[in-house]
Amino acid sequence: MSANEDLYVGFVVKRYPRYSETFVVREILAHEQAGMAVEIFSLRPSNDSHFQDLIARVKARVNFLFLPAEGQLPETMSTAHLTAVNLWRALREAGEFVPDVWSHLNEFKGEEARDVYQALLLAKEVRLKGIEHLHAPFASDATTIARMASRFSGVPYSFTARAKDIFHASVEPDDLRQKLQDAAGVITISDFHLEYLQSTFGSLADHVQRVYNGLDLEEFPYKSPLNRPPIVLAIGRLVEKKGFSDLIDACAILARQGRAFRCRIIGAGPLAAELAEQASRLGVESFIELVGPLPQREVIQEIHAAAVMAVPCIVGKDGDRDGLPNVIQEALALGTPVVSTDVTGIPEVVRHEETGLQVPQQDPKALAAAVDRLLSNPELRLKLATKARRLIEEEFNIHSNTKRRRAIFRAAAEQNLRVPMEVG
Repeated sequence: MSANEDLYVGFVVKRYPRYSETFVVREILAHEQAGMAVEIFSLRPSNDSHFQDLIARVKARVNFLFLPAEGQLPETMSTAHLTAVNLWRALREAGEFVPDVWSHLNEFKGEEARDVYQALLLAKEVRLKGIEHLHAPFASDATTIARMASRFSGVPYSFTARAKDIFHASVEPDDLRQKLQDAAGVITISDFHLEYLQSTFGSLADHVQRVYNGLDLEEFPYKSPLNRPPIVLAIGRLVEKKGFSDLIDACAILARQGRAFRCRIIGAGPLAAELAEQASRLGVESFIELVGPLPQREVIQEIHAAAVMAVPCIVGKDGDRDGLPNVIQEALALGTPVVSTDVTGIPEVVRHEETGLQVPQQDPKALAAAVDRLLSNPELRLKLATKARRLIEEEFNIHSNTKRRRAIFRAAAEQNLRVPMEVG
């Protein structure tokens, strides 16, 4: 394989498409623009009601790795629903294209039957389509399937470790250890993540590389924040780790201080009713609007119109947390100053008093004070925004960052050609 030849990569995802995972779509689009052939393999159907516009630009074919049994949708298809007939058929059909499939079955005797089934379907498609590398954008279910399919098919795999897939209480260290050991390449999205993996898993994480997510900066044009209305914007799923409850408390503080402002929270999630009730209880429902989900083009307009982007992330009770929220990069690229916390990799981009303002987690009083500073000080907004845009241009350009990811994919594929995978 020469450096100029196209690489054929299968992206393995839990659900596709997903409204909140624009960073996956952006990565695929950037790879396609660079000439890399992509095939998408989804383990479950999408359960979102809204989708981002940029999904329509993806050329890659989407393959669904399931055969629902007895009318069951795949997310409810348990081992009991997966009949022996279906599993046996998958084994037999995969064996026609993957000669070594039977010799590897004993390695996965502790795995869920459904996962083995989907891995067999994926391995068969890998061989049929001539895919040279598998990549999972998350270290959880998608990597579980990619790892098994890699062993069945002899094609290497890589994965990206992000947030919930390594920090959540449900993560099994032995499972992640096995994935790190078997992967031909591992990517993570911040220096914080890299240090965590290396300190937790030692030499198994030696080959992990930090590659930030990125933006196509032509789609995120900078605009000066000097003359903006007093709008505080927040974007994300309405879940605990986003810290929107603290933001509503901060809004109540600002309202009591007589600050004129509006707060718009864009997104959907299980805490919508609870957050609305909190705003009503605090008497600030006239200041706060729960907007719901919006398409990307409208999100960009909302960010350009805001004086402050509030990203008050916290570590949830179950250990769940954000990795490095993409909305921060989007806001800084567009010229909107950010107030955020010290969760995981956020301080790497929101550098206090340099590219943004940082406050402690779960501290509504400090959050309110930082928001008030930015609302009342246009010159501070401009100073932070100017340096922030420069940082985004230097570190978060999607074309240079996906080039590094392709180098990881290519190195794995080339190594696989030189050293055939051990059989048995």
